[in-house]
Amino acid sequence: MQYWLFKSEPDAFSIDDLAAMPNQTEHWDGIRNYQARNYLRDQVKKGDQVFFYHSSCKDVGIVGVAEVVKESYPDHSQFNPESKYFDPKASPDKPRWMMVDIQFKQKFDRILSLKDIKTMLEITEIGLVKKGHRLSIMPVPDNEWQLLYDAAMTPQK
Repeated sequence: MQYWLFKSEPDAFSIDDLAAMPNQTEHWDGIRNYQARNYLRDQVKKGDQVFFYHSSCKDVGIVGVAEVVKESYPDHSQFNPESKYFDPKASPDKPRWMMVDIQFKQKFDRILSLKDIKTMLEITEIGLVKKGHRLSIMPVPDNEWQLLYDAAMTPQK
């Protein structure tokens, strides 16, 4: 099993939206960065755990956990000319963009803010704390997953 962080703008799709979906499951579409696509296509596997991260909002940070329940398959939005994610270079026989399905597991009682994450001296490898790393999907090392999870579960002082 691997660990990941998936970013979403809560105005577009929040952890509460995921929890409200049928079976608390939804596809993770609209990824249009090649490195993030490669992670989805080649490394994200069924059973992997995902930190759900709210970005581009007032309270930026990790808000809960989801699990990958379906591995990589073509993102249908790339074929739809009406979609903002349409890609005229993609075709069903040669898709360029992939997605996975995730299922809600847990919403934290509090947001583990990016500010708090950056103060955790043990957190050094996750892209969130590195300059220039702005991917919407990133791996989380096992040890850092546990530290972040424990921090999110600890009541604020």
